[in-house]
Amino acid sequence: MHYGVWSLAALAALGLGGAPAQAEYGDGTIKIGVLNDRSGTYADLSGQGSVWAARKAVEDFCKANKCHDKIEIVAADHQNKPDIGANVARQWYDVDKVDVIVDVPTSSVVLAVHKITQEKNKVMLVSGGASSDITGKDCTPNTIHWTYDTWSLANGTGQAIVKTGGDSWFFLTADYAFGHALERDTEAVVTKNGGKVLGKVRHPFPTPDFSSFLLQAQSSKAKIIGLANAGADTTNAIKQAAEFGIVSGGQNLAGLLVFITDVHALGLKAAQGLIFTEAWYWDGNDANREFAKEFGPANKGNMPTMVQAGVYSAVMHYLKAVHELKSETDGAAVVAKMKELPTDDKLFGKGSVRADGRKIHDMYLFEVKKPSESKGPWDYYKQRAVIAAAEAFRPIADGGCPLVKK
Repeated sequence: MHYGVWSLAALAALGLGGAPAQAEYGDGTIKIGVLNDRSGTYADLSGQGSVWAARKAVEDFCKANKCHDKIEIVAADHQNKPDIGANVARQWYDVDKVDVIVDVPTSSVVLAVHKITQEKNKVMLVSGGASSDITGKDCTPNTIHWTYDTWSLANGTGQAIVKTGGDSWFFLTADYAFGHALERDTEAVVTKNGGKVLGKVRHPFPTPDFSSFLLQAQSSKAKIIGLANAGADTTNAIKQAAEFGIVSGGQNLAGLLVFITDVHALGLKAAQGLIFTEAWYWDGNDANREFAKEFGPANKGNMPTMVQAGVYSAVMHYLKAVHELKSETDGAAVVAKMKELPTDDKLFGKGSVRADGRKIHDMYLFEVKKPSESKGPWDYYKQRAVIAAAEAFRPIADGGCPLVKK
């Protein structure tokens, strides 16, 4: 298991040696735990890049505000296993006095950890996890779902594809909480818009071999094969689909969760034409490009994903709430303050956090460029549509969150 600790106790190290005396809240230390996949299928889209993003958020916040005298960041690898994630969370909360856990790709890990977070009255800020149940039937007063979710992905990508003729679907689904939720939410959108689901198959998570699953999808004759998976599972499925001649045979693939790192791994020749929904793109505006310019050299030349940008945004808003409260010790109170304060940072702009814990902002429908359209490294996306914040996420009344007053 990988651990790391970074202390920002000495603000002089940030070039802030002349800063005013620091306010001391709670026990005098804020501990932020970045819990994610640091070695497996989601390491590129989350991993060390999310740790960098959390550190950058602390640095930027402390440049603009009077910080605590000490802020620490710790990191661990949950290996995409709920039991490991739960054990790390208990260790962090009970022994290491961590105040907030951030990122957490892999929805099954999220659902294990955020119950412990509520039990210990700490804070959890989910950027990597996707299941819309996090702000639905499984919502708690201690968790905020920041960047995207399965409902927003289904609403953006599924609706766009059905409306442009992709009205028969077959799902290839990762067999755990995230895949099930993404399949469920996309199927609902497909049928609502007049499409039909001809079949579905669940594959192990993760898996290197999609041959038998792709053959089933191919034989279904569905116009669209929906990939309800992520990371290396998505890229492997797309590569192997090309080997089977699925797209050249007239069927199309729908990447229901695609990251910039996936497109980079595939290359534009293989990925061109993929349509998908994301919350953020490194080349979307000047502020995003400035963030990416710093991120790249520190992260093997990669560009940041929406998950890593979401970690930055979530940590900034968390620190803003703690600064207002002058305490980090009561997790539910911090989350309530985060819901009360409007969100506003350089990467996600203005937004809000609803009573169910859903962070609200615009989403974007992108298409992968053809190789001839790309002007340089990582120039991969063209924007097809902006999905306004009011339409991008599930209506609060439809989620079944017990925190929402009827």
